[in-house]
Amino acid sequence: MDYLYYLFIVFGFLAVVLFLEGIYLAWNAANGPEAKRIARRLQAMSAGSSPTQSSTLAKQRLLAQTPTLERLLLQIPRIHRLDRLLLQSGLELHVAGFLGISLMMALGGAMLAILLGLSSIVIIAMAAGLAVMPWLYVVNTKRKRMDTIEQQLPDALDLMARAMLAGHAFPSALKMVGEEMPQPVAGEFHIVFDEINYGISIQDALTNLATRVPSTDLRYFVISVLIQRETGGNLAELLGNISALIRARLKLLGTVRVLSAEGVLSAKILTALPFVLAFAINALNPGFLSQLWTDPMGIKLIGFALGMMVVGVFWMWRVIKIRI
Repeated sequence: MDYLYYLFIVFGFLAVVLFLEGIYLAWNAANGPEAKRIARRLQAMSAGSSPTQSSTLAKQRLLAQTPTLERLLLQIPRIHRLDRLLLQSGLELHVAGFLGISLMMALGGAMLAILLGLSSIVIIAMAAGLAVMPWLYVVNTKRKRMDTIEQQLPDALDLMARAMLAGHAFPSALKMVGEEMPQPVAGEFHIVFDEINYGISIQDALTNLATRVPSTDLRYFVISVLIQRETGGNLAELLGNISALIRARLKLLGTVRVLSAEGVLSAKILTALPFVLAFAINALNPGFLSQLWTDPMGIKLIGFALGMMVVGVFWMWRVIKIRI
């Protein structure tokens, strides 16, 4: 009897251990690091995919975690443009999360303005300004990521050219860029390799790449490869020429940025000067500027001044913005 009792305890212990192991394996298969990596890659593929062949191979990128909210977001026109912007920025953020952050910041700004006893116009302005801040952050993050990709693209094309001269095929060269180059260009080229490996045509995979990365230099690469596949020629030499062309353009762009740095600094100083001066005057003499927001004519003057500042900032930005 004692042996049966101990045997029952051992089997019970093994059953509990195996049950916990099964729960862990099931959770890891759905939420583990490998599952998340595959989900991110499939979502990136679906965000830039064409509606023909790749739509049957890659799952759609989710706009929200819950199906109800997903259906509501799909009713918004052009919501996928916001989703593509989030993907291009490289942020691990869904559309629902982004809209939630914007809404919370808007409510926070409105509550702060109400607690300070400000007017309704100021409340609306603070709420709108704080609601736009996440969008500005995402746009700035996207711009920095695109600039990084453009800086890394010549080295990636040189690596592909050397790989093809060594006898590798075009998909193998894409895989080498995805494995040996730094992020973010490695991730984008690895997605192209995965799409080709899953059965998507090279034309669709490169078109998806051009959609995910709105860069003129990368579109030159995509168009050149597609034309070469139709007409023939030395693809390795073509990639080398594109790389040299991109490096020359980046060098010229750097020269232009150096020459226009003085104008950029002047624009920033002139933009910040009125606010800094108003803050200094209000700190030295608190009642000196109170007429600007207590008198109706003062509010109109502030609105007119801000409008003229917006026009001036836009004009200075267009003057110093030289497209290469």
